[in-house]
Amino acid sequence: MAVQRTIFANERTLMAYLRTAIALVAGGFAAIKLSHHVYMEFIGLTLMPLGVLMAVYSFVRYLNKQKLIRRHQQSFQSTSQHREELYEKQASRYGNID
Repeated sequence: MAVQRTIFANERTLMAYLRTAIALVAGGFAAIKLSHHVYMEFIGLTLMPLGVLMAVYSFVRYLNKQKLIRRHQQSFQSTSQHREELYEKQASRYGNID
């Protein structure tokens, strides 16, 4: 269950990066189209490639983290049986066996 939560967290992080990248590209586009000042066009021309770079970075980061999660998932050994034995041992000390 914890691995699944980690995968979902990785996906949420990807979506946050992509949302920010789209906002940067849209802001750059709006700065170019809606303003007639040279400095706004410069800002727009800076923001658009920055947004594209952020989108590429987010995909690379997502794929690397996904690989790392899969590697950890393969080497993970369930401890639920061990925990159950410890719980029963501790509960039997108090006479509480469920």
